[in-house]
Amino acid sequence: MRILGIDCGSRFTGYGLIDSDGTRHRLVEAGVIETRPSDPLAERIFQVGARLREIIAEHRPEEAAIEDTFISINARSALKLTHVRGAAFFICAEAGVPVAEYPPAQVKLALAGSGRAEKEQVQRMTRVLLGLPEPISSLDASDAVAVAICHATRRPVSATR
Repeated sequence: MRILGIDCGSRFTGYGLIDSDGTRHRLVEAGVIETRPSDPLAERIFQVGARLREIIAEHRPEEAAIEDTFISINARSALKLTHVRGAAFFICAEAGVPVAEYPPAQVKLALAGSGRAEKEQVQRMTRVLLGLPEPISSLDASDAVAVAICHATRRPVSATR
């Protein structure tokens, strides 16, 4: 099954595509959609949505997983993040790709064994689980791959084909 993982951000949105049978995972592609903070928020959301649309059209994921909003001290940043998540949900729904959501602590627990793992620990575990010679270069991209792996290992049995 091909799974698209998305780690939304108003400046950097990570994405990662894996092929998985639920226990073995293979990296297809990972990257970051970067927007300029000087651009209006509407333009940044459009850029993220347009790029996700291209990724979905090219790679045809069967399912997607998006990390829940991390509620931080900065409410303004959390609101921007929520707008980007909305665009990601819209693009997936438009393409007919079912979407699951996972809290950050659940993603960290699934990959690193601790819901409080640091981003670098998650990055190392994505490398190990995928058998990569080097870690994924971006923390945002490795987080997105981690969301995809979390979904592959925790998706409901009724959703399997």
